[in-house]
Amino acid sequence: MQWAALIVTILFLAAGVLGFTPGATSNYMSMRFAGHHSTALLLGLFQVSILHNIVHLLFGIVGALVRRSPAGSFHYLLWGGIVYAVLWIYGLVIGAESAANFVPLNTPDNWLHFGLAIVMISSALVLNRRCFKDR
Repeated sequence: MQWAALIVTILFLAAGVLGFTPGATSNYMSMRFAGHHSTALLLGLFQVSILHNIVHLLFGIVGALVRRSPAGSFHYLLWGGIVYAVLWIYGLVIGAESAANFVPLNTPDNWLHFGLAIVMISSALVLNRRCFKDR
């Protein structure tokens, strides 16, 4: 469980740092604090903004703080996965050009959020089950 949380933590920290790195983020100079007007693309694919990158860094920091215990890792993976499931649904419902698209989100972001939700929630549930079986 803690290893899964560590991997997710590292991925979020990497996404946050790379989002602020010219080269890893194309159209870097067009990055905005928030909103769909930011045309910066992490790895040329995922629309990012300063707010989006900060959220990734915060998710990584939270993971680093709570992953030291199995219970903390479980809750991080489960609730983080639920947050990303909600974010996926939000991204599907709002229009890409809508003022409500404040994060910002594009189609690759939406499907990445869906994948993160599935991986994080299933990791929490499957690995939690294993932890209790081993006892």
